[in-house]
Amino acid sequence: MKGLMMDTQLLISSIAQHAEKFHGDREIVSVTADNPRHRYTFREAIGRAKKLANALERLGVKQGDRVASLAWNDYRHLEIYYGVSGSGYVCHTINPRLFPEQIVFIINHAEDRFICVDVMFVPLLEAVADKIPNVEGFIILTDEAHMPETSLPNVMCYETLLAAESSEFDWPELDERSASALCYTSGTTGNPKGVLYDHRSTILHAYATLSIDVAGVSSRDVAMPVVPFFHVNAWGVPYSALMAGTKLVLPGPKMGDGEALYELIESEDVTKAFGVPTVWLSLLQYTEKTGKRLEKLEQSLVGGAAVPRAMIEVFRDKHGVELRQGWGMTETSPIGTVNTIKAGLEDLSKDEQLDLATKAGRGIFGCELRIVDDNGGELPWDGEAFGALQVRGPWVCSDYFKLEGSGGTHTDDGWFETGDVATIDPQGYVAITDRTKDVIKSGGEWISSIELENTAMGHPAVAEAAVIGVAHPKWTERPLLVVVRSEGEDVSKEEMLAYFDGKVATWWVPSDVVFVDELPHTATGKVKKIELRKQFAEYRLPG
Repeated sequence: MKGLMMDTQLLISSIAQHAEKFHGDREIVSVTADNPRHRYTFREAIGRAKKLANALERLGVKQGDRVASLAWNDYRHLEIYYGVSGSGYVCHTINPRLFPEQIVFIINHAEDRFICVDVMFVPLLEAVADKIPNVEGFIILTDEAHMPETSLPNVMCYETLLAAESSEFDWPELDERSASALCYTSGTTGNPKGVLYDHRSTILHAYATLSIDVAGVSSRDVAMPVVPFFHVNAWGVPYSALMAGTKLVLPGPKMGDGEALYELIESEDVTKAFGVPTVWLSLLQYTEKTGKRLEKLEQSLVGGAAVPRAMIEVFRDKHGVELRQGWGMTETSPIGTVNTIKAGLEDLSKDEQLDLATKAGRGIFGCELRIVDDNGGELPWDGEAFGALQVRGPWVCSDYFKLEGSGGTHTDDGWFETGDVATIDPQGYVAITDRTKDVIKSGGEWISSIELENTAMGHPAVAEAAVIGVAHPKWTERPLLVVVRSEGEDVSKEEMLAYFDGKVATWWVPSDVVFVDELPHTATGKVKKIELRKQFAEYRLPG
């Protein structure tokens, strides 16, 4: 027997319609190259998204075709999210910080028909234009007054394109399983792989992020996604904010500028922010230098890399801000776990709460978790056994675009292999101990590079730290600590190694320390361990 309920489809266009009707006057504030502080409403944003939909239809785009974006977090990019996906096209967000050959690969692999590009990234496309011959046109995200001189073929001005169109558009009735967006992984171990989201998965993921134990944004909040729109749909914020009626503050090209982020947070009353640890490091450095305090910000969801204990502590004790750690991947849309206190744990001491807050969080409904051993056997949730983390759920990818089962990342019983090594405690809190490719195997035993990095980051003279394994004639591998000192601080190798005493097992303590001016990062703020391993490929430990 089936229930007697309406079978309406879960569509991105339904978010647009809801936002217009119930939150039409809510504000979107953007930093852009041609307008330092652009303001308009949800209603105006959706009206312009409809104009874009009309323009793309006039250009001959068909349902299922890919329309790409190469842009920062701003109001025009938000319009692309809705104008493209809502019309039944696929919004392909391109990470501009990938290597040029990777960008060429994903444009050609996705078969993008048009690319909407920020002025700042026009030179990037000019340099590879001869290698992407199937792109039919380039839509530059600015007005006529700021159009650049360019050698790109078939160039259109975004504002001129929209000006010729009506803001009336009937969103098509789609199957909720129709593809809505495409995002490629960074491809650090081969060609990037495309994760193809659908309307249903996107809506369900957005519902999950609205949960009070996830992001919990409401119509009374002001949200600032510093995580890029080109990275996993900015963790779903462009959808959940319009669902809830949350004012949006979009920092554009200022995502790594601590002073600009502070000014936006304070002047626009931002209550909730989203970003990777390196972003908040730049913000903390600015507040430390100026003696300023974050008065408006209440909470930040942080992911993309492990959050150091010291960072959580400084935000909590100096600024009254809750740093809420989460874990996820491009393949999980991305949110899989979020760290919040469960009932029964409220009486933990401040130090115990900090210990708990350094974990990746607990599973949220919609993303199942398990850890398995090398033979695929499921391991207990005792906080000690660690194994390969696997997930499944309605917003976890079932395959990669055009790979037809050859991705090699799914088990026979349908679980996705995340590539992370983790423990899960009896309360369901996940601790990521390493990436399977980053774990250090010393004398047959595993050492967690993440735990060593988090420990190092607790030292007041350390701005950033990374740990990699280097060759050792007896132990096969030993950990090498690579440190960026905080501005104006000094710490010796001996002091750094002594700092680990009593904090980790003696045999875990790094065998050496190297100080560098900066660490290599991906576009999403993660340390590029593969680059560090190349840099120190010939490194020999003392003695």
